[in-house]
Amino acid sequence: MEISAAGRLEVRITTADVGKRVSVRSLIEHGPSGEKFTDTVGVLTSWDNGVLRITRKSGESVHVAESTLVAGKVVPSAPARRRGPAASYEELARVSARAWRPVESERLGEWELRAAVDEAPRDGGPPGHSAPGERPWGAATGRRAGFTRRANSVLPLGDPGVPLDDALTAVRAWYAARGLPAYVQTATGAEGAQELLCAELERRGWVREVTAELWVGPLAPVADLGGEPSGVVLSREADEAWLARYRRKGVSEVALRVLGSGPSVWFATVPGVGTDAPAAIGRCVVDGRWAGFAAVEVDPARRRRGLATAVMAALARRALDEGASAAWLQVEDDNAGARALYDRMGFAAHHAYHHYRAPESSAPAGDGAP
Repeated sequence: MEISAAGRLEVRITTADVGKRVSVRSLIEHGPSGEKFTDTVGVLTSWDNGVLRITRKSGESVHVAESTLVAGKVVPSAPARRRGPAASYEELARVSARAWRPVESERLGEWELRAAVDEAPRDGGPPGHSAPGERPWGAATGRRAGFTRRANSVLPLGDPGVPLDDALTAVRAWYAARGLPAYVQTATGAEGAQELLCAELERRGWVREVTAELWVGPLAPVADLGGEPSGVVLSREADEAWLARYRRKGVSEVALRVLGSGPSVWFATVPGVGTDAPAAIGRCVVDGRWAGFAAVEVDPARRRRGLATAVMAALARRALDEGASAAWLQVEDDNAGARALYDRMGFAAHHAYHHYRAPESSAPAGDGAP
């Protein structure tokens, strides 16, 4: 915290620092074990009527009464990375968007409105354990079904070219015309992320439904983990066997188009026994220096045998051959097993991303995946 020359804590932030990353200490009435102070680090998203609103890396908003402030200062916008390749939020947002393309898109200034919808409503199917943003979500109330929120949401990178309220009105109308709820995908916790936009959406009643994280890591160590190639088959297309393990009911043509989208797409399969579905599968999209992993799934009866590692290693070797050097993937907050695996592989969280739903939109029936 900020300490003066006389040894006293000082508040060295003002309302002019809204939008900057800050660290504050404040008084609390009933802290654990008799603690009297609490520290909060994040982006100062507002300071109104004597209350500071600070958005943490996770996207959580904390309200701090100005009267309880003991100390505060502006801190670097991007903390030192523990490990992994350096990258801005915008770079990763564009790379991950290219790896999961919608069927239809339209520009609103620098925003991209994205949709990938089936012609008729359908059930979202059973949840799997893939990386977030892959599972279908539909509606049991007559809405058309969109294949994942990621392909059916606004990517707001930059200026929409009109005031925010006008932009959100246009967004709601665009998705309503397609029978879809309006979603905006945002991010927090990295330099250039969208804490201020998150706060503005929440102020207007938009609801944050899903939060996950994007992790990054060096690619070569992943390739080394699998040892010699053994039993992993790579293909440019998702065949019937791959889709059988993908754990989706009635994968549509729209879903297949999204799965096959990206600059250089590879599908990995570990064959099952006889006519059984594959023991494991995975997907990788190579885009310049980046390799993005997704849809890594293993037969529940064959987990903890290194199959997920073997799949990712085989895909990583192919990505290295194409010139990639860095890797990214997305993982849900509550997927402890996947998080532990990716940590051992050398990945670390880069930023959190969220999907905000328009207040008047009905939440779609589905499995909740982004």
